[in-house]
Amino acid sequence: MSSQEEILSDGRFSCVTRDPRFWEMPEKERKIKIDKRFRAMFHDKKFKLKYTVDKRGRPVNYTSTENLRKFYALSESDSDLSENDSKEHTEKKKKKKKVKPKGEADS
Repeated sequence: MSSQEEILSDGRFSCVTRDPRFWEMPEKERKIKIDKRFRAMFHDKKFKLKYTVDKRGRPVNYTSTENLRKFYALSESDSDLSENDSKEHTEKKKKKKKVKPKGEADS
């Protein structure tokens, strides 16, 4: 038997498998959902920092935007709404352009 199986079969630690505090967090819930108002932080230069060393002095080759993508995600409902809003907005522009002014009459 492996050591992990021995631990789980031990009576003292059997509650660990049933206790939700020790369950692994699902992929969907790991990232914090951000609405469309804050989506600029993924591509704005103000939020981008280039790290050369980490907090312990070791060399690193990544930027802060990679960390943002690691911990945050755009909420799908807002991204769907923003796509629908942009489609509606372009349709409204097209409709406004097609309407003729009142001064011009068909002759």
